[in-house]
Amino acid sequence: MRNHIRNVRKAKNMTLTDVAKHCSPPTTAQTIGRLETGTRTLSLDWLERIADALSVNSSELIVLPDQKTIKLTAVYGQNGAYAPKKPQEIVPPSPSENMMVMRMNDSIGEYRCNDELWLERLSKEQFQQALNTDILVPRPEGRFIFGRLIGHENGKIQILPLGAGSRQQIINNPKWIGQVKQMIRHLS
Repeated sequence: MRNHIRNVRKAKNMTLTDVAKHCSPPTTAQTIGRLETGTRTLSLDWLERIADALSVNSSELIVLPDQKTIKLTAVYGQNGAYAPKKPQEIVPPSPSENMMVMRMNDSIGEYRCNDELWLERLSKEQFQQALNTDILVPRPEGRFIFGRLIGHENGKIQILPLGAGSRQQIINNPKWIGQVKQMIRHLS
């Protein structure tokens, strides 16, 4: 099975060793390299472990027959924009059953009006992985709280809303949360 592990890893500026250390349980850089190149079979278990280590959905790591990719044209660094040393392709965001989208109608924090935030729906067992990231939490009557998850303990989550001077909110046992995974910003 062809995969996009190398492309995703490089896009996140991670080395083989970084990915290996972030796997649970940790593995070796050599193993990750073999899985990337296809010299070792990429099982579903390995796919999930590597996706978790890269903080992406496992579907973003595999090449599907009809999947579209976009050629990476340039990379920006300290010395400006330059062509990548080796040809690379990027997989555009693709919906999955756990994905949700929120559109910003106002600017707040680092987000601007008309930004589209792609969120992954997390169950209670997954809340810990969203610590120190921005989340959306359902409330009664079709309302939500949006902010930074700063604590999770005994079924309670602590959220710091993004507005200046906002006070911490504590929510008891939400059924799920949506963790911001990607942002699409339209510039024109």
